[in-house]
Parts: sequence; C-alpha cells; structure tokens
Amino acid sequence: MARIDESDWKTFKQLQPVALERLSQRILDEIQDLCRDDSRSPHERYLDIYGVVRDRDKDIADAFNQFSRSSAFTGLLVMVRLDLLRQDELERFSTDVQDSLRRLT
Repeated sequence: MARIDESDWKTFKQLQPVALERLSQRILDEIQDLCRDDSRSPHERYLDIYGVVRDRDKDIADAFNQFSRSSAFTGLLVMVRLDLLRQDELERFSTDVQDSLRRLT
C-alpha cells in the first residue's frame, strides 16, 4: 500500500502527534532508569544514554520525519511495529489499511 486515502490521512494526522508523545515518553522513561542505575559509573550511564538516544532517534526518524500522505502508510507501519497505537486507534483506519498492517506486522 503506497498511498492512503483521504479519510485515513486525516486519521493519521490526528494520531501521529499522539504516537510521537508516547514514544518520547517511553524514551525519557528509559533514560531515567539508566540515570538511576547506581550500579554503573556515571560515564557508563552516559554511554548507555547516548546509545539509547542514538538508537531511538532512528525510530523517531522512521516513524515521524516524513509527514506526507504518500509516506503515511510507512510511518504508520513503523508506529504499529513500535506498539505506539492502541487497538481502538487502529480501528479508526479503513479496513484496507488495517488489513495491510496485519499482513506486514
């Protein structure tokens, strides 16, 4: 599925910021856990945090950096693979989009 229809595009535009907030919070929670790990030296924690930010930056780029109708399905697929949308939110998309997501995940 290369391009989604107008109603799915509208749904995507509404859910995209929600998914971005969820991923951002997940990343911040992971970083907080690393900061609190007193069993590791400050430098080890810094390196761990740097690795998380580097790795998660790719997730953010894949899911959110290309905000266009022609790339929406790809971003949506990444969001689903990262478990950023609830089932009731996914059900707002057309049957075609839902079926395509199921086949690819």
